[in-house]
Amino acid sequence: MGTRGRGRLADRPSDAVPDDPAGARGPGATGPEAATPIRGRADRRRTARRAARRRKRSLLHEIPLIVLVALLVALVMKTFMVQVFVIPSGSMEQTIQIGDRVLVDKLTPWFGTEPGRGDVVVFKDPGGWLEADHKPSTDGPVLRGAKQVLTFVGLLPSDSEQDLIKRVIGVGGDTVECCDEQGRLSVNGTAVDEPYLSPGNPPSRQPFKVKVPQGRLWVMGDHRDVSADSRFHMGNPGQGTIPLSGVVGQAFVVAWPVGRVHQLDAPGSLSSLARSADVRGTGPEAMDVGPLPKEPPLVMGVLGILPLIGRRPGRPRE
Repeated sequence: MGTRGRGRLADRPSDAVPDDPAGARGPGATGPEAATPIRGRADRRRTARRAARRRKRSLLHEIPLIVLVALLVALVMKTFMVQVFVIPSGSMEQTIQIGDRVLVDKLTPWFGTEPGRGDVVVFKDPGGWLEADHKPSTDGPVLRGAKQVLTFVGLLPSDSEQDLIKRVIGVGGDTVECCDEQGRLSVNGTAVDEPYLSPGNPPSRQPFKVKVPQGRLWVMGDHRDVSADSRFHMGNPGQGTIPLSGVVGQAFVVAWPVGRVHQLDAPGSLSSLARSADVRGTGPEAMDVGPLPKEPPLVMGVLGILPLIGRRPGRPRE
């Protein structure tokens, strides 16, 4: 009886532990509430400031890692996958205009894919196509070193790159000739329709005929009147053709400005031609070379970053 009575009395509301609102329990208080001290507004502010300082320190530690990863990604993209080039001249108008940024596929050549007729390619100067015009740098050692790092990963244009951009007209074994009685260019005896030519431009104002050696390409600009292409270098080593080994990649899209975004497809009039069975190749038979148009080099960038930050990336030479 006594035990059950005590149990009933302890359950009564009058015997329950009273609430302690607003931290009224004193230092001698017992029970669960005594184990959790009441935090005032000042304590909460101090805790929030400490948390903010920890976040700032964590961010400062992470920034170098983020920058390093970004530079590595940019370097890999530039070296093996996709590179951005800015067009400095009008030799590919109207297909590609001055200031356009084109994306160049550098990945597929690693798997043995070779450019075909009609493809737009970026390639290294095979020798004598571009004139060196380097101005001495006025940058200090620190700024010069920083620029060299950014240039190496492709985020700034390079002063030493000698790249050009043209359209492939003939591949190894092809006989390219201009012009027939209707003023058209022909490949392996088949007249070629060239809808990409800049308005008012004939296929060529200088007659020529050349058989392209194996492993080389005959390239021409779409703006024939201002393009210093294969026609103007037939006296150079390679007789105006460029080696496949010098091809940087295939330009596949104009990515900037937004209003000019379009793919760079090979026209069917060129891509559908059968490859010549004779791949020995010979030099040019004849050509009347006029004044040599000036060719600036292409400017190089990576992933379209430079247009977004207002700096002009390097351009390939046309």
